[in-house]
Amino acid sequence: MTADQYAVTIKNVLSLYTEDAKDIEDCIISSVVPSVGASVSNAVSKLCEIVPLMIGPGVKTGLNIKIDNPAQLGADLVAGAVGALSKYTLPCIVIDMGTATTISVIDKNGSFLGGVIAAGVNLTLKALAENTAQLTSIHIEAPRSVIGSNTVDCMKSGLVYGTAAMLDGLLERIEDELSYPAAVVATGGLAKEIIPHCNHTIVYDENLLLEGLREIYYKNN
Repeated sequence: MTADQYAVTIKNVLSLYTEDAKDIEDCIISSVVPSVGASVSNAVSKLCEIVPLMIGPGVKTGLNIKIDNPAQLGADLVAGAVGALSKYTLPCIVIDMGTATTISVIDKNGSFLGGVIAAGVNLTLKALAENTAQLTSIHIEAPRSVIGSNTVDCMKSGLVYGTAAMLDGLLERIEDELSYPAAVVATGGLAKEIIPHCNHTIVYDENLLLEGLREIYYKNN
């Protein structure tokens, strides 16, 4: 959308909660799509007459990033890691289940070591529906058993139990490499459908990235 369209959307949301745009004092934005981030930033500037803080190079996060090229770390992963650092014991593993399923690893010293990126559940479903003749889109939920007795339940099993098994397997391998157990927290819309079927104890935190953004904002103001 254009900046004006985003401004209208934001204004409508504020109106829904009886807030005035002029009462908004400041804003912080995390975006992994530069063109969208710029449009949203312009929209906020037009609507609220402020210049938002955009997560990127030069922004203080308090995160010790140890990947090969720290500048390549996505803003969403930064926000999630900072949120986890502020709320959970270390070491900590953060799972974010959105378009992609990402796993971020923070060691016992609070350093961001790296992680894992896999296709998200909805992305996998879309690939199945678009590239097979007889498989259609379904609602993502756990079937009654792993062994499906019809096409829809077979697909649900692969998506839900398959993703849960992948997470369990990756968590085991990550802890083996760390040589110690870690707290695990998950966020993202589909996490609450998947993590109840994992063998590991995983805390669901719906607002983890927003809380990380708040922490980063205060570090810069």
